[in-house]
Amino acid sequence: MHHQHTSSLQRTLENIWYNEGKGKWFLLPFTLLYCLLNVLQYWKLTRGRSKIDIPVIIVGNISIGGTGKTPAVIYLIKLLKKAGYKPAVITRGYGGKPTKWPQLVTAQSNTRHVGDEAVLIAKRANVPVIAGPERMVDINYLRSRYDCDVIISDDGLQHYCLDRDIEIVLIDAQRQLGNGWCLPAGPLRENARRLKKVDFVLYNDGFEKANSQKSVFSQQYQLPSLFSMQLSGNTIHSLFFNDKVQNLEDLKGEPVHAVTGIGNPERFYRTLEKWGLELTKHSFPDHHNFKPINLEFYDDKLIIMTEKDAVKCHEFAHKNCWFLPVEAQMEDKFDDLLLNKLKRIKNG
Repeated sequence: MHHQHTSSLQRTLENIWYNEGKGKWFLLPFTLLYCLLNVLQYWKLTRGRSKIDIPVIIVGNISIGGTGKTPAVIYLIKLLKKAGYKPAVITRGYGGKPTKWPQLVTAQSNTRHVGDEAVLIAKRANVPVIAGPERMVDINYLRSRYDCDVIISDDGLQHYCLDRDIEIVLIDAQRQLGNGWCLPAGPLRENARRLKKVDFVLYNDGFEKANSQKSVFSQQYQLPSLFSMQLSGNTIHSLFFNDKVQNLEDLKGEPVHAVTGIGNPERFYRTLEKWGLELTKHSFPDHHNFKPINLEFYDDKLIIMTEKDAVKCHEFAHKNCWFLPVEAQMEDKFDDLLLNKLKRIKNG
């Protein structure tokens, strides 16, 4: 069973984007307008960029909806720290409504002020995380307070006024680029040709997919380098009892509630189904502001959510509430290529 708490507009659009649903032609005039404005924005804002004297790595996507950016950012932070760098993160703080930006984010920050992704990164990575809509303001705030030698921008590929050294784009292997059109007739924020200009394209769920699908995608968009990425997690953690964990393989055949407020819930559901769990699905909109009523099902089944959603539910979670942390894994060559590129930039 699947309970949709998302808007009918969102469901209609996703049907057009990913299932060739009706209505695309009606939206095309708006898409043409969107593309025209995008080209003008790009031209205007890239000309006025001010140079930043330490490397900036952008982790973003050209499509709307979840592609696995947050786990990729956490992976990069760990990789850079291990290589001796002092990374810091800037993020939009999407969904946050503070009294003033920019905000320093810690593991204890209120997600209602700074957004769920920012808190999750701060919780997992132990580096300075600054949230705010103006990336240059965020960077200046960060540099005035912390000693860092590389900045990771969580999202911000389309924040054209931000100078950048390395661009990493994530693609969801299942949804790919949908129907290939730009908003609103399709899910793309920028034309697919943009992929040729970025440094690394990460194909999320790429290990699961046959390599042939990956190479078809690579040829279709003429991508010089496409790297597989996989999110893996097999242990759920209790939101109620601090150190309680369970293995998913021990829950085979068990009926559970799967609750999400993320951009692409199907990937999360597939992960749980792979372990043989019987799901009742509850899909809320991306960045949904959870309330206690959303987790009341009046039965004794476990409730499993993503870690990104869990950071918003700690204060009212009950004993049936669990979350699944995931780690990104990358194709072998990726780490070395990224670190070598960074070293070349540093040595300039």
